[in-house]
Amino acid sequence: MKRNASAHWEGNGKNGKGHLTTQSSVLDKTQYSFTSRFEQGIGTNPEELIAAAHAGCFTMKLAFILQEAGYTADSLDTTCEVSLEDGSIKTSKLHVTGSIPNLDEETFKGMVKDAEENCPISQSLTATTTASYTLN
Repeated sequence: MKRNASAHWEGNGKNGKGHLTTQSSVLDKTQYSFTSRFEQGIGTNPEELIAAAHAGCFTMKLAFILQEAGYTADSLDTTCEVSLEDGSIKTSKLHVTGSIPNLDEETFKGMVKDAEENCPISQSLTATTTASYTLN
């Protein structure tokens, strides 16, 4: 499987602007700029997209781990916060809230750790990844 995305940029780093497009067209010339990355401007930014990718990948991996163990989640909701420090992403912090019938907390904790370590995005990041959980 291969996926792709493209970026277009015009101007310098601080005052320029660009857009991102993904193969699926979910992003279709979506704006990004200095202000959307380092301030609170309209548009997306690479760190936000990494956080979304990590949250999505981790959650799907956890769903597969649950399935392999005979469980089906009523819901899994994950947030991801990445931190950009000194020009690189240093941490990616995941938090999942799960509603899974008949699953005990200790088993869920192990499954969360498995997903944290083995989702493809976790494995591709050099940042320190941590995952916490809430089991409803």
